[in-house]
Amino acid sequence: MSKRFTFTTALLLSLAATACSSTESPATGAASSAAPAAGPVVHDGRAVEITANDTMKFSIVEIRAKAGERLSVTLVNQGTTPKFSMGHNWVLVTSSANVDAFLMAAAEAATTDYVPASKRAEILAATKLLGPGERDTATFAAPTVPGTYPFLCSYPGHAQVGMRGVLIVE
Repeated sequence: MSKRFTFTTALLLSLAATACSSTESPATGAASSAAPAAGPVVHDGRAVEITANDTMKFSIVEIRAKAGERLSVTLVNQGTTPKFSMGHNWVLVTSSANVDAFLMAAAEAATTDYVPASKRAEILAATKLLGPGERDTATFAAPTVPGTYPFLCSYPGHAQVGMRGVLIVE
């Protein structure tokens, strides 16, 4: 009986210590922060908001713009899975980019949030890699040459299952 009591006591103390040291909010599981809430987003172009979640789909898969038009694309991650296993970003590439080669390079670029420095010349705009509840905005001028420009999530496997779309410049 003494061993069982000692084990149970040790287990309860361990659980209590873990619960007391947590920085997560019990209601949401999100890390708490003393930082003030961000102010309203100021756009320097036509605002386009795209949401992403754990289904690995963008809410918008086609954006139309005039040549040279300023756009502010905001990506909002509405998912709940942690960034290290389900992060999302939004990357716009040139019309001539080899998307498969870009994605291969991206898969090896974990230290740069899956945006490969070796393919920088092919990237027209990008957001940072986002975790649950995060948002980021990429503001840029649409290309001046009419055409179709792919955008995608470069986190490994996401574009391959459909997390992609196109910017059509008219």
